[in-house]
Amino acid sequence: MILSTIKITIPSQKRGEALKILRSVAELWKDDPGCLGCHIYQEIQEDNVLMFKEMWRTEEALERHLRSREYRNLLLVLEMAIKKPEIRFDTISSSTGIETIEKARSHGR
Repeated sequence: MILSTIKITIPSQKRGEALKILRSVAELWKDDPGCLGCHIYQEIQEDNVLMFKEMWRTEEALERHLRSREYRNLLLVLEMAIKKPEIRFDTISSSTGIETIEKARSHGR
């Protein structure tokens, strides 16, 4: 699984346009079998900071996405940034849920 994270600082006057583009990209890819999730977040302390997170099943699915026409629209948002965007691709080999908390909390008793 690959987690793609983009943190971008957008000028206030471009925020609405940037959100519209990000939402359209998220909407188009949410039904792709290789896409496990796509989310847009706004920084609480800074109104003009947006986070765009995607989870992809395989590297091939992510690469197909990166080559798509829709991803070019996302690149347009990056060009709106008032400082260099932070972009990360993290490979996740395993994932757990509440069972990790339960296991850790039961060992201390």
